Amino acid sequence: MRKKRIHPWPVRLCHWINLLVMIGMVMSGWGIYNADPIFNFTFPQSATLGGWLGGNIGWHLAVMWVLAANGLFYVLWGLFSGHFRQRFFPFTPTSVWHDFISALRFRLSHKSTQYNAVQKLMYVGVLLLGLLLVLSGLSIWKPVQFSGLVYLMGGFTIARYVHFFAMSGIMLFVVVHVVMVALVPKTLPSMITGGNAVIKNSGESADE
Repeated sequence: MRKKRIHPWPVRLCHWINLLVMIGMVMSGWGIYNADPIFNFTFPQSATLGGWLGGNIGWHLAVMWVLAANGLFYVLWGLFSGHFRQRFFPFTPTSVWHDFISALRFRLSHKSTQYNAVQKLMYVGVLLLGLLLVLSGLSIWKPVQFSGLVYLMGGFTIARYVHFFAMSGIMLFVVVHVVMVALVPKTLPSMITGGNAVIKNSGESADE
């Protein structure tokens, strides 16, 4: 038997930075949205950050750079360390469907060192949504300088819709993520301390 870290420090660091940064991005983004809504609703002023449009934009750009640096570090570390390859792949439509049905029946086993197929799909999906959020955000922020991106998005107005729905997709991921943690609370301490898993000869693991 051997011990394996459940969550290496780069994962934990990026996770908690992302939590704080996404709160700032979403709240300031809602304030920017309220100045020129694309749908027939606005967000409560108390749920925005910045106080007024200039303040909303200022906060949004400030936390954007922290998010960009954190995201770049995570992606580079994930690629070069093999984290993405080991934790997020492989998965297939069949495996996703099987694990999804098992989860609905409360028969899906939880392994601390291995994600199930549904988790893999969600993590890969949220990374792709993050990329789409960045590209659409650049299109909205600098439509002249990034005119090529604006064109690929289908125009400035479409880019705003893409940005909104990408943000909504990430928020949905966060909600599901929090619900899953609430259902399996033993997963939270390891995201704070790193945790250890005992890897048995058979390949099974048990949290310590």
